[in-house]
Amino acid sequence: MAKYILWGRYCENALDKRQPYRQAHLDGLAQQKDAGILVTLGPTADNTQVFGIYEADDEASVRQLIENDPYWKHGIWTEYEVKAWIQAF
Repeated sequence: MAKYILWGRYCENALDKRQPYRQAHLDGLAQQKDAGILVTLGPTADNTQVFGIYEADDEASVRQLIENDPYWKHGIWTEYEVKAWIQAF
């Protein structure tokens, strides 16, 4: 499987706005982790961006996971970029 990185942005006041969707978001991430698709994901220290690493068959699969996430659907994540990644170490 190929590896992909995610870089995205959070909306203004994301810590407050995410509350109604947080548990569903975390549950979905746990399912992805258990399935071996999600390697890691989390915010930057200033809570303005999100970074993640996925192992998936293709980029379209990663984009589908992101766009089905409650944070994307409800505007907590406002933009994102996915890139194929070559892990050197």
